[in-house]
Formats: sequence, C-alpha cells, structure tokens
Amino acid sequence: MKKTLLCFFSLLLSFPLVQAQQPQKPSSNDIYDALQKLNFLGTVLYVAAHPDDENTRLISYMSNHEKARTGYLALTRGDGGQNLIGPELRELLGVIRTQELLAARRIDGGEQLFTRANDFGYSKNPDETLKIWNKDAVLSDVVLAIRKFKPDVIINRFDHRTPGTTHGHHTSSAMLSFEAFDLANDKTAYPNQLDQTGLWQPKRLFFNTGWWMYGSQENFEKVDKSNMLSLDIGVYYPTKGLSNNEIASLASSQHLCQGFGRLSQRGAQEEYIEFLKGVPLQNNNDVFAGINTTWTRVNNGAAIGDILRKVETHFNFTNPSVHVPELLKAFKLIQKIDDAHWRNLKSQEIKNIITMCAGLYLEASAATNWATPGESVEVSLEVLNRSAQNIILESFKFNNSESEPKHLELSNNKRFSIEATLQIDKDQKPSSPYWLNEKGSLGMYKVDNTSYIGLPETPRAYQVDFNLIIDNVPVTISKDVVYRFSKPDKGELYRPFEIIPEASAKLTEQVIIFDTKKQQDIPVVVKSGRDNLEGFVTIDHPEGWSVFPEKQKVSIKNKGEEQTLVFTVIPPESEDEGIISPVVHVGEKHYSKALLEIDYEHIPFQTVLLPSDSKVVRLNIKKRGEKIAYIQGAGDVVPESLRQIGYNVRILAPEEITPETLELFDALVVGIRAYNTVDGLKFKQQLLFDFVNNGGNMVVQYNNSYRLNVDQLAPYEIHLSRNRVTDENAEVTFLDPDNPVLNYPNKISESDFEGWTQERGLYFPDTWGNEFTPVLSMNDIGESPKNGSLLVAKYGKGYYVYTGLSFFREFPAGVSGAYRLFANMLSLGKDDMKSNKELKQ
Repeated sequence: MKKTLLCFFSLLLSFPLVQAQQPQKPSSNDIYDALQKLNFLGTVLYVAAHPDDENTRLISYMSNHEKARTGYLALTRGDGGQNLIGPELRELLGVIRTQELLAARRIDGGEQLFTRANDFGYSKNPDETLKIWNKDAVLSDVVLAIRKFKPDVIINRFDHRTPGTTHGHHTSSAMLSFEAFDLANDKTAYPNQLDQTGLWQPKRLFFNTGWWMYGSQENFEKVDKSNMLSLDIGVYYPTKGLSNNEIASLASSQHLCQGFGRLSQRGAQEEYIEFLKGVPLQNNNDVFAGINTTWTRVNNGAAIGDILRKVETHFNFTNPSVHVPELLKAFKLIQKIDDAHWRNLKSQEIKNIITMCAGLYLEASAATNWATPGESVEVSLEVLNRSAQNIILESFKFNNSESEPKHLELSNNKRFSIEATLQIDKDQKPSSPYWLNEKGSLGMYKVDNTSYIGLPETPRAYQVDFNLIIDNVPVTISKDVVYRFSKPDKGELYRPFEIIPEASAKLTEQVIIFDTKKQQDIPVVVKSGRDNLEGFVTIDHPEGWSVFPEKQKVSIKNKGEEQTLVFTVIPPESEDEGIISPVVHVGEKHYSKALLEIDYEHIPFQTVLLPSDSKVVRLNIKKRGEKIAYIQGAGDVVPESLRQIGYNVRILAPEEITPETLELFDALVVGIRAYNTVDGLKFKQQLLFDFVNNGGNMVVQYNNSYRLNVDQLAPYEIHLSRNRVTDENAEVTFLDPDNPVLNYPNKISESDFEGWTQERGLYFPDTWGNEFTPVLSMNDIGESPKNGSLLVAKYGKGYYVYTGLSFFREFPAGVSGAYRLFANMLSLGKDDMKSNKELKQ
C-alpha cells in the first residue's frame, strides 16, 4: 500500500520527518536547545483521549519555551476514526495514528504515552465510555503514567465537569486524570505498580480552556480569569527560525489520515489554562511558580548546575566540541545522583549532547530490513568522530551477545567501518505492535507484558552498544539496528529492522460473499521469511462449508518471495456465515497470521502481524442493474465490496465525469466524504444531477458539513448535521415500510440490522425538502429519534439517495443486511431491468 504524500512546506526540511526514520543530524542550534532543556528539571503531562486531540501549541510551548520535559498521554490510539489517506481502518488505522503522533512529537519536542483503552468509536457520554473501556483498568494506566513520568503539572484538554457535551472519550480522559492526580500518591491504589515505579504527587492540575467553552469571544472576555494563566503561544524562537505556533501547525499537520494538514500561523496568540487543584497559583503567570526546576532539586545537584550553566552561557556555536570536557565532568556527577528518575533521564540527555558536540556518528545498519528467529544477519557499523576530542571505541556489543574488543582511536573525521554478525535468538518474538499481539475486547487492548503498558510502540529487538572512552571517561551509546538503503528516485532511505516469522499467509479479501451456491476459488498468499521454506497449507473452515484440496504444498526458494495457492471453497445451500483461516505448517510449527505492511512517507515503515482470518458469507441477495460508477472520497472498500456481490464497478476520477461516460452506468455511488476531499466534484455536480434526471441512481454516502466543497449537495434542499447514532444495536424503525428501498429486490426486515459494527451511522441530515422521503428512524438511548439516516428522492427518471449509514464499516465486517440494503438502493426504479442508456432512449 505504497502512498506518496508530498511535503507541503520547505520548513519541514528542518525537522526529521521528510523520511521519518532517518537519524537526527543536529545543528549547533539544536545542541544549544538540548542544553537548555538539560538545565531544566520540570515536567508537564498533557492528557486527552485521541490522536489529534492534543493542543500542539501548548505542548510545543512547554517543551520549547519553558524547556520542560513534556508528554502527551493519549488514552487511545484512534482505531475508531476514519482514514482520509488510505483504506486502513480499525487496528491498522490505530498503528498509523500512533506513528502520526510520534511524528508530531518529533516536531513539537514532546514525548508520547498511551493507555490500553481502545477507541471503539464515537460515544456520547462518559458512562458508556467507562463501561466499555473498563474504567478501573484505564484509570490504573493513567496512574501508572503519572507515577512513571512524574509530572509537576498536568493539563487536561477537556473539562471533567461537563459530561454529555462532547465525545464521551473526551470527558472520560479528563475525569480519569482528575481522579488519578491524587491516586498516584496513594500507596493503597494499584500497589502492584510499586514494583516498577514509586508514588508521585503532581503539584498542579489545569484545564486547557478558551473562549469556545463560553460560546463566544465576547462572553469569554467577561469571565473572571483570576483562576487562569494566560500564555502567549506565538512566541518566536530565533534558534529555530520559527514561531511556536508555526511549530505547532507543522506538528498537528502530521495527522494526515484525519485531514489535519493546515496552514501555519504566526504572531501573538493567547492560550488559557484554568487551575483545578493542587498547589495554589501565585501572583505571576508562571505555570511552575513555587516549583524548583533547577539542578538544586536533586541532592548534590548544585555542582552539576554550576558546570552546565557556564556551558550554556558561553556556548560556542562555531565549535561545540570545546564543551565536551566540562560536559563529561557533569556526566560523572550525574551518575552519583540518588534519585534514579532524574539520574536516568539526565544521563541519557547529556550523553546525547556529548555525542552531538563531538560530531559523533554511530550507526548499525543490517544488510536486510527483516530477519527470522535463528537467522544470522550481517550488520555494518559506522563510527565517525568529527572533532578534535580524544575518543576511543573500546568495544561494541549487540544486546544479546558478548562485547567485541576493538580499541580504535577515532581520529578527527576518519570514518571506521566494522562488519559484524548479529545472531537472532531462536525464540525471538516477531516485531509487531505489542497491543495487537493478543485479542482484546471492544474497549481494551490486552497487554501481557506489563512493562510495555504506556509505551508508544514495541521496543526494537536489537541494539548495539558502542562502548567509548571520551577523554578517559567511559561512555556507552546505544543505537537501534536499522536498515539503510537507497532508491534512484528517492535517495538514501531508512527502515526499522524487523523480526518476522519464517512463514505467514494472508487471504486477499477480508470478506468473501457467496451470493449463490456456486463455489469460488480463493487465493492464499504465503510469504517466506527465510530461504528454502518447505511446508504445506491447510484452511480452517466452519462446519457446512467445504474446501478443496484439503492441503497444498508450499515451496519457496528465496527469502521475501511469495507463493499463491488457490483453494476452492464450496458454500452451503442456505444462508450462513463463518471464518476461514489459512494455516502454514512448517515442520512442527504452525503459522496463521498475515504479515501486513504500512508504507507512507510521513511515518516510518511498519510491519504488522494480524490473524489471517476472512469472513465467508453465504448470502441470498438479489440486485438489478450491473454497471456501477464509483467516485472515491476518503479511503474505503465499498467498491471491492460491491464487486463481491457481482457488480461491475468502475472508479471514476472527476475529469472522467462526462455525459457520455455516465450514460454507460446504471447507478453512481459517491464515496465517503468525497464532497470534503475531492475538489473537482464541485465542477461536476450538475452533470451528476443530469445523470439522475435521465434515469440513473445516485447514492451519496456520508459527508461532513465542515469544508463541504459544493454549494448544492443534492438536487433538493438538504442540510447536514452532527447527528449520529453510536449504538450499533440501536432499534431501527421503518418510517415508510412500503418504500421500494425496503422491499425490492430484497425484502428488508429488522434482522438485516443485526450484527452491525461500531455504529449505525453519522452526520445525518437534520432538515430536508419535501421531495425526500425519510425511510428509517433510530436513536441512541435517551435521545430523540433521528430520521435522516436514509433519504430517498425521485428526480426526473432516476433516484437520488443520501445515506449516513456506515456501510464503509459494515461491508468489511461482512454484515449481510448492509449488502442487501445497498443493493436495493442501487436497484431503485430498475424493476424492468433496463439500463440507464435504454431508459434515455
């Protein structure tokens, strides 16, 4: 799923994100900024619910202006969102959004944390959210994050006092943070955590408020702000050549799958935080007022501060290496700090600064981007000292091996290349997002390794320790093993070094629909993680279904190659559904997971192992018309799903929309959010209406009223709202039981709305012209009926249909009723089986 995403600002070149996995190559300004942060011993934790909830303006301000260690605790990874850049949904979308958060933090200077909460979709109140999430488990994760990160200040993105006014996940994040503020210092709360961390009491808790909380800027100006701090988050950073709000815009623009690419901002801009509890505010505008953030915060820290302040005051931008001797003195003193938290943090920071000042380049590049357990891999070590400092590479070691002595004197700017062999452990687990290794619940990930809880990603399996002697001081620098390569059209590229299983298998379709009792050939793609793979493949299948042959031999000569085997699946005669799973047998081992790749230029390359399951559905479905035009919007699999039930689907680009082209089709489907994302549609709308007028059917899936690209969405009056029904099991009432869309060619009943996933639908119209007939009514508990999920209007000889029902989620889940209802929408007015072209004649 290779995607090309063009860089939109030349400013991005100053950040490590054009190729997101490239190593940092710092300038003197970067070193100076790091030195300033080294001299600040204060910490801020920002708390919200999802990727893209975070206020990057405030995170950047705390990190780059205050120089505080700043973290963002996102309770979820955003699995339940939509995807504007590709087809990935649910678990794979969560992986993308995790990496987009990390890309944002690389820009704004923050760090990223998570809980085990799963984004199960939109929730209208915290009661529902906390029930599905398992409140106690998520609360324990928030407490653990506070105890480990040890923030002096916590800032909530949302207000814990206003349940029901926003997304239930949003309010829940604030409620849990408010409760955890005190629990983190309570030894009776989650005492099992105290084996890996200690108690901690943050000093202040804030809510990141603003005029939007009060309805208007005018109302906000009248509010008593004596309990608030006001921060100018438009401050300019000369060493970066950017304003804080410019950095924030670049950071938030990493959330590309959510459509957050935006213009940068500059100039003074006020941000407000409201004090909630903790140490009372003082009469200044300092979030850290009364909190010691100097080196005197730790025992024996004064001497360290004296050394480092002098380095900062007299920093040599032309030749930073002159500071290495003083930095080494501070480094040795830091090792004597009693407080393990600050000792570990500041040791890593100062080692990075020493490395940068000396111009040390250390890299461990594997000959391949992946390996399998038990394999030997050649690794090239590059060692380069670009300073006059006396540096010796005493030895190096992989994290699973003994040290190899070298005693290389690293003279100025002389490159050393060392070839080494990495032996992968035989029992090494594959590289895959740790939260997806085991099947979780609707609201929670299952994480067996408790040391991983809170981490943004799985730690890399293999590192190299470069054991150096710098001016007679032993310093060990660790580097992950990576894969460095080049492409003629891209230049130098990096990928993470991954461990994969020796065999994996995937089915080409998530859902396979059998709309008749006719058998289908199902391809199984087997990928080899090593040379000379020999084994056989079987397919687990539900009772009543048959698979032939029972097993097939697999033989792959080269690592990385694939072999496709075709099995014949015979469905039962009556309606049924189940799961089929290919299994690769190699010796005594069985492999039943698919190796999936995610490749976008703004995030590192990802490999993900997920169960290789596909849903098979024996479905009695009728349809009228065959040829469907599809205009793609944001990523979805609706075209593939329609092909599954026998439609001939052609994807149309806006420039292909002409009267001559449209008359070839019986119906036209507009993809989700197409009117938000496809600019060219605004010039084609009348042609589409003419297509309907001439006898075609036009089905428009949900759009967002924000940034709508057309003035007239439908041939008649229609107004989109934020109405949605989040309960996928909400009762559905037929407002017009005799409407053809519920009766022809498939009789739709209540059972067709069983088994839906995540939600009924979203962004329903709330008002419409009399020409539209509302067909369905539904609502979440305690709310008024929502009648705009499916609107049908006759227009000329054809039909215009607007639907906010979440077909894009139901089709990949193999929901039979969703297929039957969609077929009816496409079949409106086609009872005589004539094509649009015949109707026109």
